[in-house]
Amino acid sequence: MADVRFENITFHYGDKCILKNFSLTVEESQIMCLVGPSGCGKTTLVRCLLGFIKPETGAIYVGDRCVFSAKDRIDVPPERRHIGVVFQDYAVWPHLTVLENILYPMKKMRMNRDEMARRAKHALEQVRMVGYENHLPSQLSGGQQQRVAIARALVSSDEVIVMDEPITNLDAKLREEMLQEIRVIQHDIGTTILYITHDQEAALQLCDRMAIMDYEGNLCQLGADEDIILRPANRFVFEFIGVSNFLSLVQQNGRAYIDVGEKYPLDDCPMDIFASGQKMEMGVRSNDIAFDNTSPIRAKVRSSVFLGSEYNYFIQLGNRDLRVQQNALDVIQHGEVKEGQEVGLRFLQPRYYPAKEQKGGNA
Repeated sequence: MADVRFENITFHYGDKCILKNFSLTVEESQIMCLVGPSGCGKTTLVRCLLGFIKPETGAIYVGDRCVFSAKDRIDVPPERRHIGVVFQDYAVWPHLTVLENILYPMKKMRMNRDEMARRAKHALEQVRMVGYENHLPSQLSGGQQQRVAIARALVSSDEVIVMDEPITNLDAKLREEMLQEIRVIQHDIGTTILYITHDQEAALQLCDRMAIMDYEGNLCQLGADEDIILRPANRFVFEFIGVSNFLSLVQQNGRAYIDVGEKYPLDDCPMDIFASGQKMEMGVRSNDIAFDNTSPIRAKVRSSVFLGSEYNYFIQLGNRDLRVQQNALDVIQHGEVKEGQEVGLRFLQPRYYPAKEQKGGNA
């Protein structure tokens, strides 16, 4: 197996800088999920790795092999980088059978016939598609087509596979199944997988480590999913991963208040957050808001939605709407709040950030 290293990659589209001195290491035999909003440069980075576009600076390594170096003028052709790829739309050839699709990249690499047959058989076994060799893609379900795409990637390389939004076109149940299958396949063969997505839930289910990119293409945080959730590096990570609420804060007479048209005291808020003189906000995740009738912070339940494993409540606090999530078992144990009911709120594990500047719309 092999790791993947990006070292100081810079790339522009015209005058727009997509990536600037971007560095990242994908550890050997791990699933790294590269997560970020649309347009942040995820796919551009993948295209650089695959050799479809050429960075202006930096180097890219697959294991000990340098596949690109601007300084040393190394640029290995895409077909010789030996990286498997699974695209969002599967990209299986509609006029080729399952077996022909899987054999195609090996033919391009000019492997001998016996080696191609051995690899194809093994790949079909790994994705549980034995018996479908002569089927056309039109005769397969979406999930089966995705397995064919994974098998084709495996015969291209059992060292490194790139998956670019591979489950976006599947329904919810099939997405869950495919995430589990990708995890099982990776565990069985130890392939290094770089998984590209803006779907944070898929990333949390699948990854060994996550790399979070912001809108400007900066790497904000790299770590295990637990680190990302419990110890976000900055406001962007906190806001992007998970559902969050933000409330304006003010200080008066040495005391902090939530300012939502009305002011509510927030006695647990550390006063040193106001030292810079900036406007501050409190961020709190939706599942870190508890109902507490003893709290002086009073709000009204506007609506309640049952989602099977949890309840979603939409709460009006002053002039702000908040989203609160509670585990269904907790609701059963403590009782469901009703629409129109007044409730007290308690904030668990709040975080404090400088307020965003308003630019004539949502930031």
